[in-house]
Amino acid sequence: MTDTTTTGAAPVDTTPEAAAPAPEVATAAGRGTAAAAASTAGGPASAPRSPIRAARGSERTAKSWGAEAAKRMLMNNLDPEVAERPDDLVVYGGTGRAARSWAAYDAIVRTLDELEPDETLLVQSGKPVGVFRTHEWAPRVLIANSNLVGDWATWPEFRKLEELGLTMYGQMTAGSWIYIGTQGILQGTYETFAAVARSLAGASTGSATETAASAGDLRGTLTLTAGCGGMGGAQPLAVTMNGGAVLIVDVDRTRLDRRVAHGYLDEVAPDLDAAIERVSAAREAGEALSVGVEGNAAEVFPELLARGIRIDIVTDQTSAHDPLSYLPIGVSVDQWQAEAARDPEDFTRRARESMAAHVKAMVGFQDAGAAVFDYGNSIRREAELGGYDRAFAFPGFVPAYIRPLFAEGKGPFRWVALSGDPEDIAKTDRAVAELFPEDAALHRWLDKAGKQVHFEGLPARICWLGYQERHLAGLKFNEMVASGELSGPIVIGRDHLDAGSVASPYRETEAMADGSDAIADWPLLNALLNTASGASWVSIHHGGGVGIGRSIHAGQVCVADGTELAAEKLARVLVNDPGTGVMRHVDAGYDRAREVAAERGLTVPMW
Repeated sequence: MTDTTTTGAAPVDTTPEAAAPAPEVATAAGRGTAAAAASTAGGPASAPRSPIRAARGSERTAKSWGAEAAKRMLMNNLDPEVAERPDDLVVYGGTGRAARSWAAYDAIVRTLDELEPDETLLVQSGKPVGVFRTHEWAPRVLIANSNLVGDWATWPEFRKLEELGLTMYGQMTAGSWIYIGTQGILQGTYETFAAVARSLAGASTGSATETAASAGDLRGTLTLTAGCGGMGGAQPLAVTMNGGAVLIVDVDRTRLDRRVAHGYLDEVAPDLDAAIERVSAAREAGEALSVGVEGNAAEVFPELLARGIRIDIVTDQTSAHDPLSYLPIGVSVDQWQAEAARDPEDFTRRARESMAAHVKAMVGFQDAGAAVFDYGNSIRREAELGGYDRAFAFPGFVPAYIRPLFAEGKGPFRWVALSGDPEDIAKTDRAVAELFPEDAALHRWLDKAGKQVHFEGLPARICWLGYQERHLAGLKFNEMVASGELSGPIVIGRDHLDAGSVASPYRETEAMADGSDAIADWPLLNALLNTASGASWVSIHHGGGVGIGRSIHAGQVCVADGTELAAEKLARVLVNDPGTGVMRHVDAGYDRAREVAAERGLTVPMW
């Protein structure tokens, strides 16, 4: 879950889905010889394209809904409402692309239209490389992005291979064609801040968190964060949905303005003094308010600390996972791309030094009593490489707040209406609420999302459901398609940030109880099981929101097209997929996971 922004982001968003362009080849447009080489070798093309918009409705041009859904979701990832830089094929995270080049994109679309219902397309880092006869239960598409052999899994090696046109960075849901805009991270961010509120309430001594403690939300608190791009842009709304005030910093004013236009941010302050005045007043009044300010977090965070501004919660979602996507102090947004391309090694050094200043201020706020956490963008490790030896003084958000949910197999379940009709999402919202009448948190989220979430691209929704829950929703959606209650099929997927689909020692698997943080077998088993269970497309990626060398993660997508075959697949995939999360946490020794396995009938042989 990473994004771009203040000090760590370039034109757009991360994380679990955001960053800036890598040198020369990260974005192709106008990149001289490197761009030309990439273009001829299958890298990003340099010519902008007409805006891409996925087809709507119940008519398809592909030969199966599995292939049609994959095509529409690929296109939706590149819709200007959704993507950071669609001309460069960048969806979010600064370098996370949906396809390696425009030639590759065209070939993928053409192949999906021609694909038989018993054939499977293989996509290697954004390039279609083969079609094979399989069977109707097999995925229509299998995707692998950015995967490198261990000793070669470094940013310099990756960029060299990318410049040769041999690979691309797929982030998490960019290269697996299931990004749904900022909403995709919104509920996870909302759940995280709700957990922060509960934690503050439990630890309250009647001072800074007194109001939050009594209300059970973030009223009366002030959150400081940075990064308002594709993923980070969810932060201000997630805080205000929980009743708090928030100040968010970004180097790029256009990102802040976009979030205001889409309802994720309330306002942009003209300067830091005005921003402080607005959020401090809101904090004192117990008002939910989000304010953005243009600036570099590596400068703004230390300035706020030096001024003694009272801050209760501090985090960050800049695109710190890739040093070239984090803007160093002294470099303007206009200079960013050229400076990164001119001397990537020096730019990396300067970015890490700035991250060290950024993280040092975060630790300073923690020392002053604030709740501080890393939101999954590797900024602590980059700051450590930049020379700051207390970078890991604060925890990541998963071990601090989310792991109990993962132990139950709970995670980000998302769905998209291929009809393009927002009413289909309203109907599915009601159906999910009816399926889980006693889940007060789920009802609260669905109610808030229905009123406050701006759709980007195809209408979509996300909520957190767990083991032996997701399939109930999937089967209900399939029934609604079959009966005609919905006006088109529903695509069902998730973020790669899930209970059993990631090995990421700086985020999802940080501080596992058994020390298995870096064991990458689990996401591979997840992908294999989803393939065997009948998912419509399956992906295995390297890097994601934390950067090259730091994670392996897998994704799956299913299509509810109203058929009996779809129902059979959904009943397997949507049980087995979150079941791997319970299995993984049982194996690691989590008592809650063992309780869930016993209660819900999961077989774990050696437990």
